[in-house]
Parts: sequence; structure tokens; C-alpha cells
Amino acid sequence: MKREYWFVIITYIAMQLSGFVGVPILMMLGALTGASHHDLQMKSGAYWIVISFLAALVLVLFFMRHDMRESRNSRNQASIPVSIAWAVAGIFLALFSQSIASYLEQLFGISPGSKNTQDILTLIKQVPWVIFVSSVIGPILEEIIFRKIIFGSLHKRYNFFLSALISSFIFGLAHMEFVHILLYTAMGFSFAFLYNKTKRIWVSMFAHVAMNTLVVILQLFSKDIEKMAQNAKHVQGIIGGFL
Repeated sequence: MKREYWFVIITYIAMQLSGFVGVPILMMLGALTGASHHDLQMKSGAYWIVISFLAALVLVLFFMRHDMRESRNSRNQASIPVSIAWAVAGIFLALFSQSIASYLEQLFGISPGSKNTQDILTLIKQVPWVIFVSSVIGPILEEIIFRKIIFGSLHKRYNFFLSALISSFIFGLAHMEFVHILLYTAMGFSFAFLYNKTKRIWVSMFAHVAMNTLVVILQLFSKDIEKMAQNAKHVQGIIGGFL
């Protein structure tokens, strides 16, 4: 594995662990505001996610600058029109694999719903900038690490299926939500397929960003939609009573 790949992986791990230091520092700085401990902890955690992910993205792009330049000159990449088509189709592929995995999980008695998603939504309500991290920066970093580096390195030695399966399983483990390991592995497998099909990492990035954005938006507005539906039924009942 290339030396810069190890720098990227170390940066990603350091980012994940940095909250143990960064959050307490932000809490100490924010203690002067007089906010409650719970609110201070939530906002400090949210702000640190934004800070750490942005810093990690800058470092990762710096480490990968030569590799990305070499990738652009590769001759085995799919054409731009074909890559765009796969990027768009990849959104539906990821959603389809997610729905199949969710169905299988329910057959095994695993209740739907992700704790990670709910935690992210809580942080977004505290600091709206977190939505940019969860929908854009996070997927970009994950595609570079789990598809470009891990899957790409494995695929030099093993066939596609085994390389995609191993890298997707690691992708699932990294989310620390083991009850939904099948769900994350299925999505990771879809993104690995897109990258392998086009040899362009931005294709899987686009699909990943679009899917995360769609999920967050639907989750954020699901309660509002539910309230609107209930209000519509109530209004319909009132109108029906007057007719």
C-alpha cells in the first residue's frame, strides 16, 4: 500500500478519536456562556464534528493530490457520459440495496431505524452545519478510504466480489452499529461496484452524497410531513362535517 494511503487512514482514525480531546476543550471555552451542561456538551460535540471533518478533508485531499492526478490520466476509466449515467443510477442502486438489506434484517428480527442517523439528526438541530458534514464531507472521506484505498488495494490481489465484500464489511464495522452490519455492507458493496465499473471515485462519491442527503432530508421533514397529514385529515373531517 502506498505511503500516502497510510497517512490518509491515520488521519481518518485520528479524526474519529479527536473528539475525546476536542469536545472537552470546546466545552471549557463555552462554559463562560452559562449554558447547561447537556446543551453545552451537545453543541460542543456538533461543532467539533464540523471542525474535525473539515480538517481531515483538507489533509486527505493534500495526501491524495498526486494519486488523484495519476487517476485522471488513467486510460481504463469509463467515459464521462457513461460515468454520469452510473452516478445517477448509483443512487437508485444504493437505495435498492438498502431496502433489500432492511427487509432481510427485519426477517432476522432486527428493528428498522439507525441510531447513528438519529444521533446525527439531533446534532443537526443543534448546529445545522452538521448536515454538510453528514451529507457531503463524510461520504467523500469514506469513499476515498473504503473504496479508493481499501477496496482498490484489495482488488489488486483478489477478485471483485471478495475485495468488495471485505472492504464493505470493514465499512460497516467503522460505523460502530453492529446490529445493522448487513445494511452498511450492502451499501458499501453498491458503492464498490460503481467505483469498479467506472474506475472513477467521484461516481461512487456522487451516489453516496446523494443518498445520505436524501435520507437526512426525509428524516428531518418526516415529522413535519406526518403533522401535515394529520392536519389534512383533521381539516377534511371538519369540511366533511359542514357538507
